[in-house]
Amino acid sequence: MGRIKQLDSQTANMIAAGEVVERPMGVVKELVDNAIDAGSTRIDISIEEGGISKITISDNGCGMDADDAQMAFQRHATSKIRNQNDLWSIHTLGFRGEALPSIASVSKVTMITSDGEDATKIVIEYGQVTSVSSYPCNQGTEITVEGLFYRTPARLKHMRSGSYEASLIQDVISRFALSHPEISFHLISDGRDALRTTGQNNLLEVLYQVGGRGAAENAIPVQFEDYDYKVTGYLVKPMITRASRSMMYVFLNQRMVRTYKLYKAIQDGYEDFIVKGRYPLCVLNITMDPHLLDVNVHPSKWEVRISKEIQLEYLIRDNVRKALSSSILAPKVEPARARQEYYEPLSFDTDSLIREAETKQKPAVSEKPAEPVQMPLEINEPVKEEMPSVQEKQDLYEAIRKEAEADRAVMEGITQQQIKEPEAEYTPVRQEFPHMDVIGQFHEKFILCAVKEGLAIIDQHAAQERVHYEEYCQKLNQNPVMMDCLVPLTVHASNDLVRRVDELNEAAADLHITFEPFGPDTLAVHSVPAWMSEIEEVPFLEDVLDQFKNERESRYTRMEKKRIATMACHHSIRFNRSLTMDEMKEVVHQLSLCENPYHCPHGRPTFVILDEKELTKEFLR
Repeated sequence: MGRIKQLDSQTANMIAAGEVVERPMGVVKELVDNAIDAGSTRIDISIEEGGISKITISDNGCGMDADDAQMAFQRHATSKIRNQNDLWSIHTLGFRGEALPSIASVSKVTMITSDGEDATKIVIEYGQVTSVSSYPCNQGTEITVEGLFYRTPARLKHMRSGSYEASLIQDVISRFALSHPEISFHLISDGRDALRTTGQNNLLEVLYQVGGRGAAENAIPVQFEDYDYKVTGYLVKPMITRASRSMMYVFLNQRMVRTYKLYKAIQDGYEDFIVKGRYPLCVLNITMDPHLLDVNVHPSKWEVRISKEIQLEYLIRDNVRKALSSSILAPKVEPARARQEYYEPLSFDTDSLIREAETKQKPAVSEKPAEPVQMPLEINEPVKEEMPSVQEKQDLYEAIRKEAEADRAVMEGITQQQIKEPEAEYTPVRQEFPHMDVIGQFHEKFILCAVKEGLAIIDQHAAQERVHYEEYCQKLNQNPVMMDCLVPLTVHASNDLVRRVDELNEAAADLHITFEPFGPDTLAVHSVPAWMSEIEEVPFLEDVLDQFKNERESRYTRMEKKRIATMACHHSIRFNRSLTMDEMKEVVHQLSLCENPYHCPHGRPTFVILDEKELTKEFLR
């Protein structure tokens, strides 16, 4: 008797802090969530030692009065929801009312807030309120967190270095900036700017800052939807990849989440364009009815549940593949600078610069070369040059300055006009295969072709591998040769699958396989396509049942893609094989008829193009 007792509020808050605030990154995420919910358009974040020593977050949101400021530190006190019915339709990032009391229980928190009329300052040290007073400030809220986990050494010893914790915070702020490009974010780490966005509601500008110039230049705008979901954002062409999923940004109603099934759907869309072991870059925001999204799964709100998730996966996978297929061209290669660059000394003679500019601006009178003029051998008087006036010098300086600014804008890759213009709706248009004139073969490995842009170099093995792969997929799925089994193949199945055999046969129609009940927990197959002789039939049929049970697609090209790619590889032209001119032309012709002529089944490029302009530069032309 009397062994079970209720914990005090301080202990309960510390337990909750272990779920909500795992590290400084969790503190920043929760506080920025609150700042966004407050309607902020500018959020400043400052951290010291990766947030372990100090975190300061200020915003220009609606702020709070004195009563709300004190109530905000009570557990489960929130302005986001009122009753249990609101949990079915959550429109805000925060709603649990656990973040502030959890943070205050493991650190020293100072909050200064104002709603425009009432300004308040509250100081709480490790769960104990030390002071509440009036404090003059602008409208908005500023929260400072110091000494995080200093009184909970068990948690503090698991913290990594300050630089590592700072990198996690920068990653989460980058995600906030990508999900809310209409908000200006400014992150300062140990007194240095780490990230700054303008808040001009231009996603491409934020992608430029987060992913770099290469990602922004190769970004493909996408927009697709069905009855329940709308997806917008950018896909980065597969010529730029990463070794992990760290640059795959997926947001649900502008909420950052970890949903590995959607990551897998994106990877499936990229699978024909990226080699194994590499991951794409993308920014996708998925808009849906809040009733289809359950965010009340974990206190950290990283995990969610999605209704009709299978439908969303198919929508993403199919449209990602469609957008890439219609936008990807052969990669262009810039030759490396093998020669030594010659640097001419700069001239600071302003008069000569002005004369050169004048010469460029003067129109040519005639294209006919001037006849040589017989000059005397001796010149007694020096030639007098007419010097330009002060106004002419100023005009020339202004022309030179404008030309330099234009060149600088081009080198930046994304001009100011592109940043300020609203994003236009993107409609995929299939790119035409370039016309190629075969020149010859190089080292019995590559086919050289002349194209409009320059020189195309075709990997003869990868090109025919793509041709054979698409041929096999078409034959295996549309025109299979059926074989009768001397002994029927039997597969163990649960009783519910036996009762749903009609649905199973409809889903497996693409495989040309028909299941028949063979007892209460067994299914039998009497005939199979000829291509199944190359695989183990029963394990494959078991995989088909598992796919159907999990409501997954049961297509051969999806389930046995690797095997088809291997078959195509074994029957393709190998390296070190000499080809005649007719054979090379036939390879190019077959490649041009492929649905995806730019990549082999393993994601490697079938050909690259050397730009003619770059080649000309190499010869100093």
